[in-house]
Amino acid sequence: MQADFTLRDLFSRKRLPSLIGALALLGASYIAEHFANIYAFDYSQRPTSNYVGDLVLDNIPVVDLSFIIIEVALVAIVLGTLFVLSRPRYLLFTLKAIALFIIIRAVFISLTHVGIHPENIAPGLGLFDSIYTYLNFQTGLFFSGHTGLPFLVAFIFWDNRRVRNTLIALSFIFAVAVLLAHIHYSIDVLAAPFMAYGIFKIALYLFPRDWELIESGQK
Repeated sequence: MQADFTLRDLFSRKRLPSLIGALALLGASYIAEHFANIYAFDYSQRPTSNYVGDLVLDNIPVVDLSFIIIEVALVAIVLGTLFVLSRPRYLLFTLKAIALFIIIRAVFISLTHVGIHPENIAPGLGLFDSIYTYLNFQTGLFFSGHTGLPFLVAFIFWDNRRVRNTLIALSFIFAVAVLLAHIHYSIDVLAAPFMAYGIFKIALYLFPRDWELIESGQK
């Protein structure tokens, strides 16, 4: 294995342009998601935006799992961020892959306008609920970010069995939670791992040097 790679190395002349690019791409992705959610929310108010039948949702009870969907998800984001920061070799590729995930999901949100299921469990009025509502508006249905994002990070850390299994388990927990709360259709959840895999492959193609940095630490 090569010498340790630290956060300070990200600010070297060789890596700084990539770090700036990663942060810029991440910022652009949140802007794209913001406007996609606003557009989706506006469209959801139109009479043509109706909910549809779903084989799974129509046959399972409605269960309020807001704690998992909101609080656990936000805590997972914070812990995940700290985890990646503790492994600087992964930071550049992970940031760019997540930004790509957000941008592609924003495109799909803008194209898909199915009304949310009428039995959905809406967020409350607490601080965490407000953060969740701002980030999601509960109108961005396809594809499920709760399910897809842990899967994407699992692909990045695939060689680490413990991390991989933890993230896949977390993705499964979120998938069950959003279905039981009826805030996603089953197609949103089932498609998410495949979308995550596709985005991972696109990221490998677009950011090969950042992936090589990860692989160099595994030799």
